[in-house]
Amino acid sequence: MKIPAIAQREISSYFHTSSGYGIAAIFLGLIGYGFWRMVASLAQFPAAALRPAAMLFDTSLYWLAMLALPPMLTMRLFAEERKTGTLSLLLSAPVSSGEIVFGKFLGIYAIFLAIWTPTLACAWVLRRFGTSAAVDLAPLAAGYLGTALVGAFFLSVGLFASLCSRHQLVAGLLCVTATGALFYSGLPLHSLHAFDALSTVRHMADFARGTVDTRVVVWYLTSTGLMLSLSALLLEYRRLA
Repeated sequence: MKIPAIAQREISSYFHTSSGYGIAAIFLGLIGYGFWRMVASLAQFPAAALRPAAMLFDTSLYWLAMLALPPMLTMRLFAEERKTGTLSLLLSAPVSSGEIVFGKFLGIYAIFLAIWTPTLACAWVLRRFGTSAAVDLAPLAAGYLGTALVGAFFLSVGLFASLCSRHQLVAGLLCVTATGALFYSGLPLHSLHAFDALSTVRHMADFARGTVDTRVVVWYLTSTGLMLSLSALLLEYRRLA
C-alpha cells in the first residue's frame, strides 16, 4: 500500500495548487488551438481528412506541448523536497527508494494521462461531425498509445533530472535538454539509421499512420524502466551518503 499512498500524495499536491491547473490550461489551450487549425484545414482541404491522426500527433503544436509538459510536471518532484528538506523525512520513513520513485512516477503519470483525457473529445467531434473518411479510429488510437509511451519515457527522464538538482528550474532545463535531443536527433540525421531509430518524431509519425511497431513499444517500456531504476539507485545513494 506504500506505492499507492505515495502516488496519491503526488496527485493531491498537484490538484491543490493553482499552478497545476495553470499547466493543464496551457496544455489544453495548445492542443485545442491545434485541433481548431486541423478542423479549419479539413474544411478547406477535404482530402486531408484521410490523415486526421497525423494532423493531431505530428504537428509543431503537439511537440511543443509534449516537450513542455513533462518538465513542468516533474521538475518539482524531488527538487522541491530537497530544497525544503522534506526529502530527508521521506527517506527516513520505512519505504524503499524504489517504492518512492515508482510511487511518484505513477502519481505524475496519472496526472499526465488525466490532462490528455479531455483531448479524446477531438475524436468524438471528428466522429460526430466529420466525414466517414475522417472517422478511422485506428490511427487515432495508435497516436494515443504512442503519446502514452513517449509521455511515460519523458516523465521518467524528468523525474531523474529532478533528482539531480535541488533547483526546479535546473531540473526542468535538464529534462528539456534530454528530451529535446531525442526530438531533434531524427531531423537533421534521419539518414543515419542509429539516430533515426531513436527519434521520437519518427516514432510518432508511424503511430499517427496507425503503425504500431512492437520494437518501438518495447524500446519505450524498457527505457522508462531503465530511467526509473537509475533514479531509484541515485536516491538510494543519497539515502546512504
